[in-house]
Amino acid sequence: MIKWRKSSRSGSGADGGQECVELASFAGVVGVRDSKAPDVGHLALSAESFARLVAAVKAGELDF
Repeated sequence: MIKWRKSSRSGSGADGGQECVELASFAGVVGVRDSKAPDVGHLALSAESFARLVAAVKAGELDF
């Protein structure tokens, strides 16, 4: 069974943690899914791709 985890900060803020993703490590990849719709599916990223995604988010490169 895959153990998904949410950020410890997910319950804070005005949205009460409603806009959150969950992460899991399995089969040599990092899984990312929407915590509001866990049964819809997930992304499976290599550790390198996940690190690039996190860096882009932190840099504001994905803000719309």
